[in-house]
Amino acid sequence: MAKNIQSLERAAAVLRLLAGGERRLGLSDIASSLGLAKGTAHGILRTLQAEGFVEQEAASGRYQLGAELLRLGNSYLDVHELRSRALVWTDDLARSSGESVHLGVLHLGGVLIVHHVFRPDDSRQVLEVGAMQPLHSTALGKVLCAFDPVAHNDALEGERRAFTPRTVTLPGPFEEELSAVRERGWASDVEETWEGVSAVAAPIRDRHGMAVGAIALTGASERLLAGGGAGESAPRPGAAAPAVRADLAAAVRDCARSVSRDIGNGRF
Repeated sequence: MAKNIQSLERAAAVLRLLAGGERRLGLSDIASSLGLAKGTAHGILRTLQAEGFVEQEAASGRYQLGAELLRLGNSYLDVHELRSRALVWTDDLARSSGESVHLGVLHLGGVLIVHHVFRPDDSRQVLEVGAMQPLHSTALGKVLCAFDPVAHNDALEGERRAFTPRTVTLPGPFEEELSAVRERGWASDVEETWEGVSAVAAPIRDRHGMAVGAIALTGASERLLAGGGAGESAPRPGAAAPAVRADLAAAVRDCARSVSRDIGNGRF
């Protein structure tokens, strides 16, 4: 069984102490409260201070929580605010389309699913909140890559695995597809990640116009594609990929725009 790292445990204890006690604490108070030698406590505090997690008041020399913790905390809260703002709109989209809806955000070089609305039928479904999806092959991922430079770099630098014969892995064709996504405002995944499954996604933008997430409609290709399906497991050389239904693409884009307006984007 792996052992915990003592220095990290002590640093976490310092942060909890500063968060739960008086607003500012001196070195002696921190060391005695945690049963640490002053030298050890001072070393931990200096490291935390260098990373922005702790600040020291110049006049008194006392310590308090730093701005970096606030930034990280706000990042966590932003995801949950995004989810709460999207609840009504994604529920409506699933109900009107009859398909499942996912809300995803960029996380650790992939797409983290933070909300999932089941397809409104009696079929057995698995909740995917917390699951990770690839950037290069999914509709959610391609939308983020098209409108978020960080996601774009992550996709180019990461492994672009071929999940199906339709997955786009080469940099040139991938960039061409992202250009098309930017032009039309939505992305599709036509059996590029899972056989028989297609998706269409659109970006959610904050008040600064930045893409902070994406909404996707996902379902069987026979229901999502114009003409009723991809039609073959491997595309013919030079053959155009089947297109998603225009009404579903429009519905997803309208849903993403509604969420964008709710979080302060006034462009739509």
